[in-house]
Amino acid sequence: MNTPHVVVVMGVAGTGKTTIGPLLAQRLGVPYAEGDDFHPEANIAKMTAGTPLTDEDRWPWLDAIGAWAHGRAGLGGVVSSSALKRSYRDRLRSAAPGVVFVHLRGDRELIEDRMSHRQGHFMPTALLDSQFATLQPLQADETGVAVDVSGSPEEITDRAVTALSGLDG
Repeated sequence: MNTPHVVVVMGVAGTGKTTIGPLLAQRLGVPYAEGDDFHPEANIAKMTAGTPLTDEDRWPWLDAIGAWAHGRAGLGGVVSSSALKRSYRDRLRSAAPGVVFVHLRGDRELIEDRMSHRQGHFMPTALLDSQFATLQPLQADETGVAVDVSGSPEEITDRAVTALSGLDG
């Protein structure tokens, strides 16, 4: 890669954003930022209670992620964000026009199984249906790649690195 990408690792809850993001950042030699850390406390409280966030809840969170991504322009970085809707990705791109997306995707059964085994996370599996209902996959005019989440974290990361390298050509 000539100029390091600022990569947004996106997808529904349970696809492995928090696992793959740091591995991808390490492979690319850039810093990682956990998207959940940008949420205001009120958002975390809502999600912990099983209440889906509204768009209004998400704007400050997306703006904070966008500001971080903007600050990494030309330097590279990886940040996680569900970025489920096109409007959310547009908001991130408005703050950081060069961002690229890695959409982690898999079938609902695999993702639900992984979510049911993780410890200490505020997102309950009950919100998975709302996540899938909200998801708008990357469109042809959006810079990014889709990566299947089956297999080990290392295999998923390898697929992401390979797919991202194809964006440079």
